[in-house]
Amino acid sequence: MTDKQIGVVSNFFAHVKAAAIKLSGSLKVGDVIRITGGEKDFEVIVESMELNRKKIEKAKKGDEIGLLVPEVVHDGYKVFLVK
Repeated sequence: MTDKQIGVVSNFFAHVKAAAIKLSGSLKVGDVIRITGGEKDFEVIVESMELNRKKIEKAKKGDEIGLLVPEVVHDGYKVFLVK
């Protein structure tokens, strides 16, 4: 597996199906990420993301961003950048 871990899920907001992700690497709109944890393992194209409730195009290590996800995720799930 060549995917690089770039973060971890820190929260999930069921009412909007969005995950908060604490980044340990950089991420930009258009990237493909893979989220794994529990029984889950799925990919998501980053179509938009937010930092402090403002839309951004790029995020860096240390940022905690929000993005829409198609499935329920939980704290501690790992986030990888797909290569």
